[in-house]
Amino acid sequence: MSYTLVLASGILVFTLPQPATPAVAATPQPSATTSQPASKDLCGATKSKWAHLKCEEFNSSAPGDEYFGRMKMSYLGIDNTYKDGAISAGAYTTDPHLIAKLDFATDALRKWAAKYPNDPELARSYYLAVLVLRKVYTQPEQQVTWEFMHVLAAKYGNTYFGKTMKTTIAQGYTEHWFGLAQICPAPLLLDAVPLAMSNATPAPSPAPGRPDVEIITPPCVERSSAPEDPSTLTRIDPSPSPLP
Repeated sequence: MSYTLVLASGILVFTLPQPATPAVAATPQPSATTSQPASKDLCGATKSKWAHLKCEEFNSSAPGDEYFGRMKMSYLGIDNTYKDGAISAGAYTTDPHLIAKLDFATDALRKWAAKYPNDPELARSYYLAVLVLRKVYTQPEQQVTWEFMHVLAAKYGNTYFGKTMKTTIAQGYTEHWFGLAQICPAPLLLDAVPLAMSNATPAPSPAPGRPDVEIITPPCVERSSAPEDPSTLTRIDPSPSPLP
C-alpha cells in the first residue's frame, strides 16, 4: 500500500509495508493404507497350542465371584451341594429337604451353562450332578440324570467325565422311582380261600434312546380304623332333662 504526500518543496511518495498474511494449514491427505480393525482373537499372541487352549478356557470361564440361580450359588457352591448330597443320599433317597437343595443347585447349573456355555468346569459339575441325582428315586430327578448324562457324552465326550458317561449309557441305564402307595387289602376270613394272583406285568421295553424304567412299589397303607359308612355309626340320644 502506497501513500502520496504533497509538500511545499515537492512531491514525496512512500510505501507502507503490507501486513503479513497468515499461512493456511495444509489439509492432511488420507493415507493410502487404512488401519486394520483389531483382531477379535484375544489369544492370538500365544506361542503354543497348549497356551492358546488355556487362554481360551480362561476367557470362557465364569468369574469365581459370580452367582447363579434363585439361591445365587457360585460354581463352587453348586459342586459342594452335589458332593454333600451324594453322601447324605446313601444308597437312595426321597427326602424332600435334600431334593429341594439339589433342585436349587440344578437351577443354578442351568443358568451358569446358559451364560457361559464353554466354561470347562461345567463338565465336572454335570458329572457330580449325575452321581447324586441318580440316587434320588423320584421321576423328575431320574429324568434330569438321563439328560445330564447325554450332555456329558455329546459335548464333553473327550473328557474323563464324558467318556465315563458314554460307557454307562452303552452298558444300559435304568431309572428308578417309587410308584404310588396302595391301600392294604382287607384281611381274609378264617374259612376264605385266596384266589390265585397273576404276577405283575413286566415293564415294556424302552423306546429307542430311552433308558429302562423300574417302578418300585412302596409298602401298602393300612386302612383307617374309622368306619367309612356314616350309617354304621351308633346314634347316642341326649340324656333326658331332669326337669319336668
